[in-house]
Amino acid sequence: MVSTARLQLRDVTATSGIDLVTTSGRTPSTQVLEVKGGGLALLDWDDDGDHDLFVPNGATLDRPDTGPGCRLYENRGGLQFVDVTAASGLGFRRWGFGPAVGDADGDGRDDLFVACFGPDALLRNEGGGRFRDITPSAGASDPQWSTAASFTDFDGDGDLDLYVANYLEFDTARPPPPARFLGVTVFGGPAGLPAAPDSAWRNDGTGAFTDVSEALGFRAVAPRHGLGVVGLDFDDDGRQEVLVGNDSGPNFLFSRGEASTFREVGLEGGLATNADGREQATMGLAIADVDGNGLPDVFSTNFQNDGNTLHLNLGGLAFEDRSLEWGLGPVSRPFVGWAAGFADLDLDQDEDLVVLNGHVYPREVTEPHGWGHAQVPLLFERDGSAFSRVASHADGDWLATPRCSRSGVFADLDRDGDLDLVAGELNGPVRVLENDGASGNWLVVALEDARPGSANRRGLGARVELLAKAGRQRRWIHAGGSYQAAQPPEACFGLSGDDAHVDLVVTWPDGWIESVPAVATRQHLLVTRR
Repeated sequence: MVSTARLQLRDVTATSGIDLVTTSGRTPSTQVLEVKGGGLALLDWDDDGDHDLFVPNGATLDRPDTGPGCRLYENRGGLQFVDVTAASGLGFRRWGFGPAVGDADGDGRDDLFVACFGPDALLRNEGGGRFRDITPSAGASDPQWSTAASFTDFDGDGDLDLYVANYLEFDTARPPPPARFLGVTVFGGPAGLPAAPDSAWRNDGTGAFTDVSEALGFRAVAPRHGLGVVGLDFDDDGRQEVLVGNDSGPNFLFSRGEASTFREVGLEGGLATNADGREQATMGLAIADVDGNGLPDVFSTNFQNDGNTLHLNLGGLAFEDRSLEWGLGPVSRPFVGWAAGFADLDLDQDEDLVVLNGHVYPREVTEPHGWGHAQVPLLFERDGSAFSRVASHADGDWLATPRCSRSGVFADLDRDGDLDLVAGELNGPVRVLENDGASGNWLVVALEDARPGSANRRGLGARVELLAKAGRQRRWIHAGGSYQAAQPPEACFGLSGDDAHVDLVVTWPDGWIESVPAVATRQHLLVTRR
């Protein structure tokens, strides 16, 4: 245990203007469709430079196609939000899971994709604060149960393609029979239920998508129960890989070859299983350069009695499970983990880690066995070459309060330099958590590709390196990760108080390397490529 003096996330939901209790089936949950919860997305809806919040929301088993509807909250500054759903034209009411944010049509505005139970949705940002559902004309939708998505340029042509993780075949009119878990009767799934194959959609540059799942090799593998996806250049070869976190099965890592088709290399590279060779129930994904070798490592959250996993990236798409060495394995075994995020919460020049937890089985099942339906989050402070769990600093605060959490997104919501958190719960509130324990030096970097014809304005897939007196830090701009979440496309750094200026090196998604010297700290910086 360590002191919490510098790591404090304070619940300010009551004064934030966000008043949503999400819907994902009913409580208690009776089927696997109800327990995955819903996602969150941070995007610049009105192009004013701050982060607005989109919540797709869900539905119920008796009306799976028509729920209470999504919500969009405008960020007014100072952790104050206003509901602008009606004004935005968003009429999305399907059972939504993971959203993805990206400029699908290359017009310079953030569009929204929502993975759904049933047909997915592509919501075009028309400008002027309005969205329009363009799914029928744009494609990128199929009738499967989709859980997560990532905008990524997987074919390397400069625009944003889309990879969608799908879960399993589920019929609300004929739900599966019950199953057994550790001697207890529970709802059926995912084990024993047919997995739905994932979908890959190629963008033609105008926001029209073609299904290339078969043509590019993504369906050469047996379908698994997908819950998370990240598109990123994991081996620094200038080509984007696709990482898929699967529930109760091996994780996938798709690598693009010279013929522009993809091959699954997760098993041979060590990322498909844990160190014992066991397939896990991956829910959340988080990316960071934990060991400082310049390559993105992968942290995944998993089910109770399993333990969360840290795979270090050794290069050449080879990974090794180092969870035990870094203090992240056994401590997580009592929990069912969901969202996860690396963030330098105390601005001390290394990234800490937050994991949100909550069981899938109802209290009637969990409590007699001492499992805990509602569970506390896990907060870890980076302590040299390991992570140390942080204890709560006060009774009744967020860190000490058990909840049935699911999704989470980090961002500097109030533009004071440190990272705040928005967290969503299963059939519970969306909470805003202010970081009020950090007071150090900082820099937040966003990217803009302003070249004529650019269709990846925010630089999804880029790497941002910061060179300061204490050494080098790296962040990746990517879509997907956490759990059913769309993180904002920016890199956040904590710095020494002596660093009045630092140097940046940006590796854009197409491999172009740009140096930005002598950048003043304590600012939100936009690096523009022209």
